[in-house]
Formats: sequence, C-alpha cells, structure tokens
Amino acid sequence: MGHAGMAAAAVRYLRSAGASAPAPVEALPRPELRCVGEDERAPVDQGEFRRVLGNFATGVTVVTAPPADGEDSPAGFACQSFSSLSLDPPLVAFMVGRRSTTWPRIARAGVFCVNVLDERQGELCRAFAVSGADKFAGVAHEPAPVSGAPRLTGALAWIDCTIHAVHTGGDHLIVVGRVDALGTGGRDGDVGSPLVFHRGRFARLQEER
Repeated sequence: MGHAGMAAAAVRYLRSAGASAPAPVEALPRPELRCVGEDERAPVDQGEFRRVLGNFATGVTVVTAPPADGEDSPAGFACQSFSSLSLDPPLVAFMVGRRSTTWPRIARAGVFCVNVLDERQGELCRAFAVSGADKFAGVAHEPAPVSGAPRLTGALAWIDCTIHAVHTGGDHLIVVGRVDALGTGGRDGDVGSPLVFHRGRFARLQEER
C-alpha cells in the first residue's frame, strides 16, 4: 500500500472510531520584514563568509524578463540563488542584490522566466553576469508562453512566473514568483547535466557508477 492508500485507510479508521478532528493550529505571528541595521552587523569577515558558503554547491540560472513599457530590450541576469519554495500554490524564489540595475526592469515587467542552465552554457552565464552589456546579443531565445520573457535555447528547464511577493533580506531582496508554466528541454531534445557553481568556479556533476 502506498503512502496515499495508508493515509486514506487511517482517515477511514479514525472516522469509524468516532475520533474528533484535531483543533486547528494557529499560525505564528508574521515576523517584521526589515533591513538589517548598521548596528546589527554580525562580526563575520565577508571574505570568510564567502569562502565557507562557497562550499555549498548550487545550480546556475539566468532570470529574464520581457521589455517593460517604454523599453526596447528584454532584461536578464545570471543567478545562482534560486530555489523552489512551495508546491501548493506553486512558488519559486530567487535572491537579487539591492543595487542590481537589472532588478528594477524585472520589477517593472512584473513577470520573469527562470532558465536552468546546461553544463555547456558556462560562457552564456558569464555573458549575463556582466553589467551594462547587451546580454542578448547573439543569444537564441523565444518567448515564454505566459510572460513572454526570453526562454533561452539549450536551457535544461524553464519556469515562467508572475512576481508574487518581494521581501527584504539584508543587502539582497527575496523575490517570490508564482509559477504559471514550466517545462524542460535541452539541446536537440538532449537532457544534459546542470551547470554547477562550487567554490567560486563552475563544476560538473559526476554520476555514481
């Protein structure tokens, strides 16, 4: 019997035994959302912070957005701080620096597409990490089905989103997106391996044998 079947059996038993439903759990008070004050800085060296946290390997994405009103070109930036957040409703999140020049353009568009990069797209990632350049020059892409944000050719997966909420997180913003559409698709239908960032450089996954 699977998990769903076991759960259903448990519910039937409790009902037949006349067990009362548990009292609803009260939600905890929502914490205050604010920036970290200058007098609250932790005594941690930034270089050491980067070195230690660099041991946590992450995937690499490019977050894109269509041109907002009055703009001629789409927006995009390389982002490794991306994560799934919720299944019901379907939510994802990414973090962006408060001083980012690309984020205001994404915010104005109100929508974005997360492109999960293939291990062969390291140069593409570097191009989107540069500030002030024409990041889409020579980059093959097509509109995502709902937002119209650029869906990059060759990406392992794409997640098309509407901005759901934005929270402060120190020197970064935490952007929550509600997923409207998503899919997979590598180069020529090939499902490859993800681009991984570890200890300040790109790395590759090694499959267990």
